[in-house]
Amino acid sequence: MSAAPASPAPKRAGLLQTPRLAWRQLRRDLVAGDVRILIAALVLAVLAVTAVGFVTDRAERALAIEANRLLGGDAVVRADEPITGTIRAAANASGLQSTQTQELQTMIRVGERLQLGELRALGAGFPLRGSFRIADASGVERDAGAVPARGTIWMSRSGADTLGARLDDDIAIGDARFRLAALVVQEPDAALDYFNVAPKVFLNLNDIASTGLVQEGSRIRYRLVVAGNATAVDRFNATARAALGRGQRLETIADARPEIRSALDRAGRFLGLAALVSVVLAAVAVAMAARRHSARHLSGTAVMRCLGATQSTLVGIQVGELLMLGLIASTVGVLLAFALQWLVGGWLAQALQLSIPPAGWLPALQGYGVGLIVLMAFGAPPVLALRRVPALRVLRRDLDPTEPSAWLVAIVGLAGLAGLLWWKAGSATLGLAMLIGIVATLAVLAVLAWLMIFVVRRVRSRLRGSLRYGLANVSRRAGASIAQVSALGLGLMALLLLTFVRTDLLDRWQVALADDAPNRFIINVQDDQVDAVRAFIAQQGLGAPTLYPMIRGRLVSHNGKAVTGADYAEQGERAQRLAEREFNLSVTDQLRDDNRVTAGRFWGNIRTVRPEVSVEEDFAERLGWKLGDRIAFDIAGQPFSATITSLRSVDWESFRPNFFVIASPGSLEGFPASHITAVSVPPQRTRFTAQLVEQFPNLSVIDVDAVLKQVRSTADQVSTVVEVVFYFSLAAGLLVLMAAVSASQDERLLEGGVMRAIGGSRRQLRLAQASEFAAIGLLSGLTAAIAASVLAGVIATRVFDLPWQADWRLAAFGAAVGVVAALFAGLFATRRVLDAPPSVTLRELQE
Repeated sequence: MSAAPASPAPKRAGLLQTPRLAWRQLRRDLVAGDVRILIAALVLAVLAVTAVGFVTDRAERALAIEANRLLGGDAVVRADEPITGTIRAAANASGLQSTQTQELQTMIRVGERLQLGELRALGAGFPLRGSFRIADASGVERDAGAVPARGTIWMSRSGADTLGARLDDDIAIGDARFRLAALVVQEPDAALDYFNVAPKVFLNLNDIASTGLVQEGSRIRYRLVVAGNATAVDRFNATARAALGRGQRLETIADARPEIRSALDRAGRFLGLAALVSVVLAAVAVAMAARRHSARHLSGTAVMRCLGATQSTLVGIQVGELLMLGLIASTVGVLLAFALQWLVGGWLAQALQLSIPPAGWLPALQGYGVGLIVLMAFGAPPVLALRRVPALRVLRRDLDPTEPSAWLVAIVGLAGLAGLLWWKAGSATLGLAMLIGIVATLAVLAVLAWLMIFVVRRVRSRLRGSLRYGLANVSRRAGASIAQVSALGLGLMALLLLTFVRTDLLDRWQVALADDAPNRFIINVQDDQVDAVRAFIAQQGLGAPTLYPMIRGRLVSHNGKAVTGADYAEQGERAQRLAEREFNLSVTDQLRDDNRVTAGRFWGNIRTVRPEVSVEEDFAERLGWKLGDRIAFDIAGQPFSATITSLRSVDWESFRPNFFVIASPGSLEGFPASHITAVSVPPQRTRFTAQLVEQFPNLSVIDVDAVLKQVRSTADQVSTVVEVVFYFSLAAGLLVLMAAVSASQDERLLEGGVMRAIGGSRRQLRLAQASEFAAIGLLSGLTAAIAASVLAGVIATRVFDLPWQADWRLAAFGAAVGVVAALFAGLFATRRVLDAPPSVTLRELQE
């Protein structure tokens, strides 16, 4: 009577017992060292992913702050009336600094010389990011600590050359006179728009009233500049964007010139690629180590089955141990990554000479996600496969691979891994390219590994000695060999891909920002001056320049429908501004190498019957223009319409004259035009601008040296970040690959122990192992190099907009790296066979 049916309480106790058993098994494995390979692989994987994420996050924030120096702040509101109300109040919010400037065009008098100039009145504290670089009477360049003092002005160096002004000269502006105190060598926001032809004058905002220029009807442009922490700036941007009125617009670094934007965009994409590579390497390492861990627990699980343990209990213990192990290893990896990124961040701050903001917590969450998802995806399926295996087969260590739940867990885990890749990519094209590249590479590697095994089985009987034994091991363990070739090849492919893209990226920046890049734009050259200007430049030893016609026009219709900027409001603020501005149209029958047709047909030397235009592809996409569309412009009151017959990609980093819209020859005859060219003037030719303007007074010379310095500075900083992240990812990746190769060495250790026990020499054993590892490494490295080359070409052209050409020398190098990596990691992992007595090795592996 005392034996009653089981009550719910024991069931609850059983539910609590499984985690305790899982924890007990984990502690035993930790003491015995059975999980050290898995823990090492998981810690390294999480460390790589999280540390790269931390460094990437901090570097992106630092580059964003540094790039905002080109704005003078983190955000700018421009308006044609004083900025008040909601926007002004938002700028005074906690966490923000603000200042303002006013700009207008006015006449500037130096002695008897009078010319239209650009006047900029600077409020206290401007710029909030970056600084003016000025040269004073001593001739030494320095950063300006404040805006011009009351009663003084600064002038752009090119403007002073044009006007013949010297330091300490009296400059008349409106009703006031000022002393020229310094020349501006570099201004914070020069890289936003260098096509401003007038000499620039900078004065204190409190002095503008004394000029008498602020009157009813004056065309003054007002700027409100803010800076602060990221959260406060984002909040201001959201408030300002919602409150923008007529004649107002919000600018961020996204509105910088294409040269700046492309450098920052490509850097961000490369950092995303580095994070993707870390995820792939993490998956490789954990998959190999989890496979070894599960295989070593088969005997213990079989004994528990024979002692009466239920299937659900066994699965609960094993999966519970994996989860606990994953949490512990992931926590260690995240903590190590957090410590390591501070060291890297400190070095990066010194290298870039800027403050590196602290990292957010998102990389840590990504590290946990990668560790746990990959561990469960590759570690849980072998354990779940025990559910349908009879005890006798388990004792024979023979698994049934048809367990549906195991396949389901694997599919869910792989889907989670694909989601992580997509999330880390930050770009649909990059994420899709990586996913397709991984799947295709794995498929090719598996097929080639199977072919290698087939060939080895046919030829091994003709081989002798250690070589025969080593290659026999490859074919004897067909499944393990295929898995190892696939894992090693995929890891090498990821590292080589990062190497190839990094090389292309840095080479591109070096070419684009060469020392002889044009630094003077000469505009307003009239038709009858083209030959004379070309001859003057040639006489200066600067070569014979090409002069391009430039016609100003305003968009009036698209496919016969009248349009204004308001019609493009849905496409965004930038599209609206582009539609409202005056276009610089040009004419040519030949495209330079920095213009490439991507769609349609370019007319070339063929004289078109009707006017045709070629449009820059991103510009066309933003405005919704397509091939065959008809667009019309108003040029000085005269209509001009043409059909879009081609789209072009433009390399804006070339610093040569480029145009969004180019018309076919003859299309713009009869319309008022001037010409433009660009030349590279050496620093020692200080009188070039003055001499050119003296001979041709109507010309305007734009000095873009300041812009080039800013672009070069930004590119140098971006390159440094790319280099740091690359080498960091490379080092982490090599460690992860070593953990992955080491995770599959138990059978080799066992066989090596047997060979030592029956009298095999150290030399014979080492040669056998070397031949096996070399075969696996050669196949993995060669396939990885080819796959990385193809995928690098896709990513370079589709994601980074870089020209790409296959370099098979790098592919050969990749194959060599594969052999060396496999040899080094494999021989290092099996060194115990030679160092330890055979009895010790065999006893450890059989326990």
